[in-house]
Amino acid sequence: MMATFPDIPFPPDTPKLTISNPSGDSIPLAKTELEALLTIFEEQENVRFSEVELVYVDEVHIKEINTEYLDRDYVTDIISFRYDEDTGNQSIEGTLFCCAPRIKEQSKEAGTTVKSEFYRIFVHGLLHLSGYDDQSKTDKDAMTQRENHYLNQAGIE
Repeated sequence: MMATFPDIPFPPDTPKLTISNPSGDSIPLAKTELEALLTIFEEQENVRFSEVELVYVDEVHIKEINTEYLDRDYVTDIISFRYDEDTGNQSIEGTLFCCAPRIKEQSKEAGTTVKSEFYRIFVHGLLHLSGYDDQSKTDKDAMTQRENHYLNQAGIE
């Protein structure tokens, strides 16, 4: 008998990453590079992603999401939603809503390349999906350190 969704297993070493860009903004990343970074992340954090949806939106949409789900009325760079209930972090499912225009603006503010800022935000979202938080200065500093680590591991400056 043929298995049907969601019974078809994905190999544990092949994270499922889907990318959509309703923002229409240009995105300076290749899916293969993101998948490679995701694999490095999984190995070093000892987590597994069964599905990561990466969605690039504009300022209007990210603000709507922020207001509706987090009761915050401002534009932000990323909002992460985790859907699974796997406490062992071996089958993480989530969506990363990224605001492409805000990320480009941040790269100018930080004096970094647009590409590196897009990668940083991707890693930041993966950290959130994996259980990291950035509500305190200590937590935020720890996340920034992990972001830097993964960008260096992937050879991204």
